[in-house]
Amino acid sequence: MSTKRFISIAAAAAVAMSVVGVSGSADAAGKRVKWKMHSAWGSSVPHLGSSGVRFSGVIERLSDGDFTMKFFEPGALVPGNEGFDATSKGSIEAAWTTAGYDVGKYPALAFFTAVPFGPSVGEYFAWKKYGGGDVIQKRIYAKHDIVQQDCFAIGPETSGWFKEEIKDLDQMRGLKMRFFGLGARVMQKLGVSTQLLAGGDIFPALEKGVIDATEFSMPAMDIKYGFYQIAKNNYFPGWHQQTSVSQLLINKAKWESLSDQHKAMVETACGDSIHATYSETEYVNPFAMVEMGEKYGVKVRRWTDDQLAVFEKAWNEVIVEDSAKDPLFKEVNDSYAAFRKSYAIWGEAQSLKPTYLK
Repeated sequence: MSTKRFISIAAAAAVAMSVVGVSGSADAAGKRVKWKMHSAWGSSVPHLGSSGVRFSGVIERLSDGDFTMKFFEPGALVPGNEGFDATSKGSIEAAWTTAGYDVGKYPALAFFTAVPFGPSVGEYFAWKKYGGGDVIQKRIYAKHDIVQQDCFAIGPETSGWFKEEIKDLDQMRGLKMRFFGLGARVMQKLGVSTQLLAGGDIFPALEKGVIDATEFSMPAMDIKYGFYQIAKNNYFPGWHQQTSVSQLLINKAKWESLSDQHKAMVETACGDSIHATYSETEYVNPFAMVEMGEKYGVKVRRWTDDQLAVFEKAWNEVIVEDSAKDPLFKEVNDSYAAFRKSYAIWGEAQSLKPTYLK
């Protein structure tokens, strides 16, 4: 074969390989996708907002830049807690948010973020992923052309910032307090006037006296918001949020337009985010508690067993009352309660005290 003919054949082969390579890459990754992702929390908010930034970065890394979900601060696209409607309408592709912010549409959705006196993270995800919880949650969102995906989780929260020490629960009667989710219903039964405020709106409301007390999340986040400047008494345990699960909402049409590979990237990145956020919160918050006390003079308080019993009794009353008037609430609670009953034989058999040494 002549050198000229060999070069000609080699060049043709190189072109063919190049075409195959490009074609193969396009088939595997699909067309380049650029999405906007609204966040309910600012990027500087530890765990909640920062996890959204991290998630966006993981998607970009997995796709080698072919798929981007750009993080947008609250208010840049839509107000903080309004990801549901914007995603449903398709005005944004996705929202980094929590089901607890959608209780104005379906009160039962609060079950899918946190439950008073609820389970550990393992038991909670067991119910959601395999015990029927996710089936109900996804069905609710699907009615509004939304694909729902659990995408991050955080550990136990604190249960309130108060200006004065609460020696008797009667002191809470008449208080105006920011409170989240199903725990707010408990507080209402104790005579507290509750409202749900976005994180960035809480400090101004405390400062101006619009509210008298608040709960939001956990020490690392609450320090960032500066609640300690006004209320020095921080109460534990977080009976209303022992585990909190949040989510990515995606417009159904946008989801269906993705390649299977890109869908897998979202699912994989969400699983990674659940692991990263939960472990991060469990790591940083012991140190944040120390900082609260030593640097900011916060007094860590703990509800007495008798006070916790009052909260629990009120929660049981909420279950009965809300189940009676809301069939969806009853359906979710029945699923949740049935799983917890089945799980108990395992959970109780494996339970351990912190120590058995005398």
